[in-house]
Amino acid sequence: MTAIDVQRDTLVGFHIDGSRVGGEGRRQGDVYNPATGKVTKKVAFAEVQDVDAAVASAKAAFPGWHATPPARRVRVLFRYLELLNKNVDRLAELISSEHGKVMSDAKGEVMRGIEVVEYATGIPSMLAGQFTESVGTRIDSWSTRQALGVCAGITPFNFPAMVPMWMYPIAIACGNTFVLKPSEKVPSAALLLADLFYEAGLPKGVLNVVNGDRVAVERLLEHPDVKAVSFVGSTPIAKLIQIGAITHGKRVQALGGAKNHMVVMPDADLNQTVDALMGAAYGSAGERCMAISVAVAVGDVADPLVERLAERVRALKVLPGTNPQAEMGPLVTREHRDKVASYVDLGVKEGAKLVVDGRDIQGEELGEGYFLGGSLFDHVTPEMRIYKEEIFGPVLAVVRVKTFAQAQALVDEHEFGNGTAIFTREGDAAREFAQNVQAGMVGINVPIPVPVAYHSFGGWKASLFGDHHMHGPEGVRFYTKYKVITSRWPTGMRAGSEFSMPVMS
Repeated sequence: MTAIDVQRDTLVGFHIDGSRVGGEGRRQGDVYNPATGKVTKKVAFAEVQDVDAAVASAKAAFPGWHATPPARRVRVLFRYLELLNKNVDRLAELISSEHGKVMSDAKGEVMRGIEVVEYATGIPSMLAGQFTESVGTRIDSWSTRQALGVCAGITPFNFPAMVPMWMYPIAIACGNTFVLKPSEKVPSAALLLADLFYEAGLPKGVLNVVNGDRVAVERLLEHPDVKAVSFVGSTPIAKLIQIGAITHGKRVQALGGAKNHMVVMPDADLNQTVDALMGAAYGSAGERCMAISVAVAVGDVADPLVERLAERVRALKVLPGTNPQAEMGPLVTREHRDKVASYVDLGVKEGAKLVVDGRDIQGEELGEGYFLGGSLFDHVTPEMRIYKEEIFGPVLAVVRVKTFAQAQALVDEHEFGNGTAIFTREGDAAREFAQNVQAGMVGINVPIPVPVAYHSFGGWKASLFGDHHMHGPEGVRFYTKYKVITSRWPTGMRAGSEFSMPVMS
């Protein structure tokens, strides 16, 4: 039986203390296949005692795992990496069946997660400290990074495999143990990821998975044994996560929403630009925090840009994600599909020009699925809600400006500062934009500038709450604490007490 053919009564439970736990007798939610609109399985919602069991398991596993030499931890990661590569298709099927994204996109998601596991295999060198001999007379000093303890991750529906793998592999490689709470809309991939890690030889309790809702999240935030919380989701929830974690004395990184702009300069190659915008705006049905949702057309590029975009958006192949011809699949739920459609209604009311309307999409293969075609607005202004708010769907807004300075000001003045891009052949404009724009990730002729694993992912302004970006070097710093040791071994009796500030000499 494949992931897509699961029976309606299948129950997705938890992964606690090294094995699957059924979750029978717990509150349950429906898991849908967005391409059909049908319930394919149930998911158990963790209660407080389930979260406590997962945290207790992680706490019990921490001393032994922390004491395990980094080189031995890495051997487990290498075996895990091999198993992940063998199971890319299996993971992609699960993702497509619960999220709806096309198979090629689902496989790409898995591979971007695997990149972080590859990066984590180099953890011994990243944990290496510094040593200074003779900072004073017969006194040496050195630094080290040590694990925090039990860490937790709360992840969104749009990347069921990639975002969890941006968290727990780094945390675990650093010597921590981990409790993961994935989105209840897409619960299955996380359990398979845990299965494979334990098959690779991970000691029981090092990685735990609890599915659920607000009950599980609030318990993780307040639990005294959880030392750090990593979150990806909407900005309102990110703010609450940050407040909740800080209130309970935890380290926190909370990644929020986005409204990513692509600045299109008059000299841009329009063929390349339109290709880039199509994938960045409509790929994964726009359900990406790095999706381009605003195209800022500078000068006289606007008319030809909109004309070419309109032709391509109308021809967009919207089909079930398992169809090899599909360019865009359904949205994740009926409620979210309707919410996105309501933003199209709003844009019309606000006076934007609806060039392509994706609300009335039809097709034999679409059935009762949560499909919405691509929508394209022109003459959008910064006062409109469709410009200000994160829609998180296949809706692209074109804003027209006269100058490069006006274009950059739009990015700088927006509430969100996750990612941005500029398409141009002019090196001076690209350099100025990259150096000065107020966003955490910048693409130059790259539409979705998601950093590779050995750089770090994160935005600015209302797109990130906390001090550290995710994965890469920033991830290592987030999941470790810094310690400095100063050492002296006396060769004789001390001369007496010293009451002044020590001076190394």
